[in-house]
Amino acid sequence: MLRLRSCVLSHLLSSPTTSPILSLHRLLSASAAAAPAVSLNPSSFAVEEYLVATCGLTRAQALKASAKLSHLKSPANPDAVLAFLAGLGLSGADVAALVAKDPRFLCAGVERTLAPVVAGLTGLGLSPCDISRLVSLAPNEFRHRSVVSKLDYLLPLFGSFGNLLRPLKHGTSIIGSDLERVVKPNVKLVAECGLGACDIAKLFIRDPWMLSAKPGRLLAMVACAEGIGVPRGSGMFRQALHAVACLSSAEKIAAKVEQLKKALRWSDADVGIAVCKWPTVLWWSTDVLQHKSEFLISKVGLEPAHIAHRPVMLGLSLEGRLKPRYYVMRFLQENGLLNHGRDYYNMVVASDKVFVNKFICPHKQAAPHLAQDYAAACKGEVPTRFRFT
Repeated sequence: MLRLRSCVLSHLLSSPTTSPILSLHRLLSASAAAAPAVSLNPSSFAVEEYLVATCGLTRAQALKASAKLSHLKSPANPDAVLAFLAGLGLSGADVAALVAKDPRFLCAGVERTLAPVVAGLTGLGLSPCDISRLVSLAPNEFRHRSVVSKLDYLLPLFGSFGNLLRPLKHGTSIIGSDLERVVKPNVKLVAECGLGACDIAKLFIRDPWMLSAKPGRLLAMVACAEGIGVPRGSGMFRQALHAVACLSSAEKIAAKVEQLKKALRWSDADVGIAVCKWPTVLWWSTDVLQHKSEFLISKVGLEPAHIAHRPVMLGLSLEGRLKPRYYVMRFLQENGLLNHGRDYYNMVVASDKVFVNKFICPHKQAAPHLAQDYAAACKGEVPTRFRFT
């Protein structure tokens, strides 16, 4: 009988229908028609064998999962769950991964829990494909009917189902957090810091743990962000929260500040200005920042304080932007095609399209090879015409 059931379920998993209930009915009908006289002996149900033969788990996975299913005395409910999953469109491999991840999913009630959850999520606008992805990523949460009310709140918060999936793919169970005691207070706190809906979504997509953190911990992160000189309501406050989250403690932040002072030749005041304007400077590699700073100081001729007031330059690619545009600036200056007072900063922060239109295209006749040389420089080459003494 186990082999028969395995064959029937395997067929369902390899050829899923669009209706979980229809799949379930087909399973029961096929089983009854094929073996009407067989009576299962509950005491003979071998969970481990079922997980291997019917669910597709490896022997090692089945041994581990069976410990959580020792109370099962019959395959009736697992059969119903597998048929339901097939109806959602999950493949055999998907089901095996889900059961290995959350063996207790096989104990969920189809009519009592799973079907109402699917109906509720459909009512929120999720497609069958969305629902199947959700159950694969968060099976434990999916087998609780409260997941519907949680997604009803989280979907508008994240802006789209795709945005909500991004942290789930990395194993962050944001939909497993208590909505009233954790999630909503955290959202309220960051909103009180001046973050709008778009910034809130970006913050929690990038740092989803903040959404499920204890409110006291998030409050400490807010205080830390203010402590580095970025006030609430600042347009940089989201980036400041992310920066302090990456460093995780006041001690690490203080150590980072000292590294920046040494590597970039900055004073305390310079660091304060740079962090307030671009908090991301705190979590960038000090070595990478130093290489860029050395180029900007020794080659371009900028003062450390000048860089501190325009720290976003440090976030630009050294080889792909800072150097090639410096070469173009020097070439134009050396050939009398550019005023020596032209601000290098404005040249490097311009989009590629704007830069080309403003500094390359107007000189096609006077410097016909400029576009070609600039393209080569962006690839790491230094054309002969860009070699200055």
